[in-house]
Amino acid sequence: MKESAGKNKGNGSTGHGNRYLARVLGEAAVGASRTDTFLGERYRRLARRRGKKKAVVAVGRSILTIVWHLLSDDQATFNDLGPGHYDNRAGTQRAIRNHIRGLNALGYQVTLQPAA
Repeated sequence: MKESAGKNKGNGSTGHGNRYLARVLGEAAVGASRTDTFLGERYRRLARRRGKKKAVVAVGRSILTIVWHLLSDDQATFNDLGPGHYDNRAGTQRAIRNHIRGLNALGYQVTLQPAA
């Protein structure tokens, strides 16, 4: 850790925020990570790419956002998107178009026939 003008530099955190709330959100995120829900799948996707600790913080922030919306709007309800949300979101037709476009850019003529 470095010090500059009496300030600690390079510790990677902002030093602001409610540490008790952060701790509770972290525990809730760890609990959510073990479930078969949208938040559990979000944790697993992020943990693969960014690491477990950053994934816990990200899911905790997602939980905080959900709670804020539920508390600030009387009409708001929570609908879990489910663990397959990211798989269904991309859509097969979009993937087919993107692959055909990429092959055309490489100079190939593509003809698709559905498998039997």
